Amino acid sequence: MAESLAVWKKRAFIFPVHALSFLGKFRQALPGNGRMSIMRGMGYVWEWQEAEAEALFQAAKKLLEAGRIIALPTETFYALAVNPFQKEALEALFALKGRPPEKPVLLLVAHPEMLADLVADLPETAVRLIKKFWPGPLTLILPARPGLSPLVTGATGTVGVRQPRQPITCRLIDALGFPVTGTSANRSGQLPLTRAREVEQEFGDEVSLIVDAGPCPGGLPSTIVDLSSAPPRVVRPGAVDLARLQEVIPDIA
Repeated sequence: MAESLAVWKKRAFIFPVHALSFLGKFRQALPGNGRMSIMRGMGYVWEWQEAEAEALFQAAKKLLEAGRIIALPTETFYALAVNPFQKEALEALFALKGRPPEKPVLLLVAHPEMLADLVADLPETAVRLIKKFWPGPLTLILPARPGLSPLVTGATGTVGVRQPRQPITCRLIDALGFPVTGTSANRSGQLPLTRAREVEQEFGDEVSLIVDAGPCPGGLPSTIVDLSSAPPRVVRPGAVDLARLQEVIPDIA
């Protein structure tokens, strides 16, 4: 089981150097006899290279399992990711953003099969929208599986999920084996960020790892469609417009 955030705060988390071929990519590094410590109070920017993919995925998994916050690119904006099955990690995320705890937080999955751990039911309308628009900027609100944290659902009994069209982030989530939060990388009420350097400047060491895969496109956020009741409805207009949705589900409003 992942160690608690309380344990994490008491000591450094040590990564063997053989798993960290990326040391030269970090903008901050700690020397140390063939090992590297990622200490509380230090954050890192990782500039993406395909040859270092496996090391990145391993490091991200260790951080997320330890209750830390990382930043990932998407096809719209940077997202702040934590393990949604860890209460303390979710609380840290909400505190970082200044986000009210009753507000739901959407989740990112690598592929539709990950929905099995998140949703209680997958209506036929969801299957049609997933086939048409995933991966892509369409968030679906679905009945949540019992036991999913109220910090994720906002105590609504539903969960918002999407599969991002950013291939690096999808691969990373797939390697993790669990979904992550996908809330935009910004303080609540401020504009979302599109560049790793902006995330670094805004959050500094409050975010443990920032994956730099170049600037995100920005533009409109993901469209949010509520499928938890009939008829389906758009609760936030965004990158997928209503006309395109109606081609798949004519009665959506």
